Amino acid sequence: MGYDPNEALKLKNQLCFPLYAAARRVTGVYTPYLKPLGLTYTQYIVFMVLWEQDGLQVSEIGEKLLLDSGTLTPLLKKMEAQGYLTRTRSKLDERSVIVTLTEKGKALKTQVGEIPLKAAQCVRLSPEEGKVLYDLLYKLLATTQDFTDDAQ
Repeated sequence: MGYDPNEALKLKNQLCFPLYAAARRVTGVYTPYLKPLGLTYTQYIVFMVLWEQDGLQVSEIGEKLLLDSGTLTPLLKKMEAQGYLTRTRSKLDERSVIVTLTEKGKALKTQVGEIPLKAAQCVRLSPEEGKVLYDLLYKLLATTQDFTDDAQ
């Protein structure tokens, strides 16, 4: 049997839809824990990158989070205005901006320490299922071409 556009265009036959819906649902699990702190999920993952390695270039943060500078720069400006981090031009390369956590940004880590456990409890997968899903998602990320530039 050949390609049938009518079948291909049914929502139930799309891999993209359950990925999209699951991503929204899982990131939404974090909202009740982050909102009282005035944080968004995207800010939270920026913090996770900087808590792991502080003093990164904006481009390095973008690479780790798969975010472009157009998305990241306004977010970092807001986080700087909130007093969580500083953005300074590199002395080695004026085009490069270095992001460094302030004491307030570092201290936030202790406030959010329980969030991964609480969020994990909302996702009803066994540890084995979670590991399989994790591995498959990273395989998908590694093997799927980014067509965002080509779609223009």
